[in-house]
Amino acid sequence: MTALPTLFFICVIDVLGFGILVPLLPYMAERFGAGPALITPILGVYSACQLLASPLLGRLSDRYGRRPVLMLSMGVGAVSYLLLGAARNLTELVLARALNGLMAGSIVTVMAYATDVSVPAQRARALGTMGAAVGVGFMLGPAIGGMLAGDELGRVNFMRPALLSAALALVALVLVALRLPESLTAEQRAVHAAERRRSHPLTLLRTHPGLRWLVLGALLVTFAQSTLESIYAVWAMGRFGAGPRTIGFSLLALAAVAVAMQGGFVRRLVPRFGEYRVALAAIGSYALGLVLVAWGRGLGSVATGLALIGAGAGAFNPCGQSLASRQAEAGNRGAVMGLYQTGSALARILGPLSAGWIYSRYGAGAPYLVAALVVLQASWCIVAARRHPGDQT
Repeated sequence: MTALPTLFFICVIDVLGFGILVPLLPYMAERFGAGPALITPILGVYSACQLLASPLLGRLSDRYGRRPVLMLSMGVGAVSYLLLGAARNLTELVLARALNGLMAGSIVTVMAYATDVSVPAQRARALGTMGAAVGVGFMLGPAIGGMLAGDELGRVNFMRPALLSAALALVALVLVALRLPESLTAEQRAVHAAERRRSHPLTLLRTHPGLRWLVLGALLVTFAQSTLESIYAVWAMGRFGAGPRTIGFSLLALAAVAVAMQGGFVRRLVPRFGEYRVALAAIGSYALGLVLVAWGRGLGSVATGLALIGAGAGAFNPCGQSLASRQAEAGNRGAVMGLYQTGSALARILGPLSAGWIYSRYGAGAPYLVAALVVLQASWCIVAARRHPGDQT
């Protein structure tokens, strides 16, 4: 696991660039004349393209190695950030988001790399470390993006955050090229060629019932997360008159809790209670937090709800990924992790598509209440997946 510190740093830099633009996208869409019902589907374009690309990029990383896919994702990602910052209308904004989504294979490949270099007993810890890196990027990114953009709604600057995001993606690319050794050598790829031939997504779903349930569970949990992410800026603008800087710092607090959970508490909780029980507790925390945000009228209840959501996300993500990795063989980990990611990607389409419509039709708190009901259903998926634990290798 000696490569994990380098991988952690690379992941932080890469996700930081992505996170910088997260709180700004609703304001960009609104500047071009999009209302809440249209803003959230625009956010979902990224995930629609990620849904198409993740299984393919995972399989490519199994065939050609992790490093080439990481470098491709980061290089083209840098271009997409520049296109996003320079967008002059909704069409250009959507195209930039689509390109970014197609190259969203870096996280899938990072998780596959982490499973390559860790043994089963330490896999939840390794994936928790990578999840903490993702959390650090999302924690710092929105705050930095908000500061660069400013807090005056009519004078938000989008190019400065986009330039920084592109620069960070290029820095991550250089670090992969110079400092990260390949975790899946040519010899290993040749040995596991037969496993790759069995790694088509439909084949994996047919032959791995536990993986089917885990993909569905990831979809349900991520639906709740994407609902929060896609409507939060619109909700906070309407309820509190918040600007990008305020949104960024509130998401910073949420991500800080998630990072603390992934980077510290998960490695203590999993050995004691097991991944299945921790995942179930995380789902409960997530649902309760969403209800508190929906019903909250003051900053105290909203902050408590966001903290519970952060704790739930920080506990569920590494446990779900670790359980999914146990369904993989040595030669198809990228494909399995890519398939697992498709559940999350599909949820990031459905969540934004529904959140704006629910918000407009049923009121500000309604999307969070729907998300709470949905995320609770993921508990049945974890219980079902426990009956098909995989190879444990």
